[in-house]
Amino acid sequence: MTNAGTRHGSAVVTLPSDREIRITRVFDAPPALVFQAWTTPEHVRRWWGFESSPLVVCDIDLRAGGQWRYVTREPDGTELGWHGTYIEIDPPGRLVSTEVFEGYPDGEARDTITLTSGRDGTTLLSITVLHSSKENRDGHVASGMEGGLQHSLDRIEDLLLQLQAAVSTDGSGDSE
Repeated sequence: MTNAGTRHGSAVVTLPSDREIRITRVFDAPPALVFQAWTTPEHVRRWWGFESSPLVVCDIDLRAGGQWRYVTREPDGTELGWHGTYIEIDPPGRLVSTEVFEGYPDGEARDTITLTSGRDGTTLLSITVLHSSKENRDGHVASGMEGGLQHSLDRIEDLLLQLQAAVSTDGSGDSE
């Protein structure tokens, strides 16, 4: 395992096609723990977005056909929401859902998240966001999403380190 913080800011964002955004990043944690942090409301509240814009809604119905919804409250009181429907759930390696930013409801995308175990105890996170058009993809990229994404992934890294330390401390070997 690397020292805490050594992977901060290391997500790589690429545009593999006219409609796709791909994000990759390595975490020093097993896929099951990354999946848990990604899909458990109490954990998502600790890493989604910026500390100055906390999640005031974090609803996750983790089943095929189930809905998710996150709402942040900005410092000025403005609320921003995202929602979607789970299409495929295959823990701990794959999660597919739709995603809609409620400020742009015509821009539904499909997010495919894969978590691949590395030989050294790491997990490669890969997120492919498939937009309905190049214009929607370009608007997403132009929104400044990469800075917020890097920050959220840094926060999930810090959470994973805390969760692993808690498992080590209680000796249970159970990450819950």
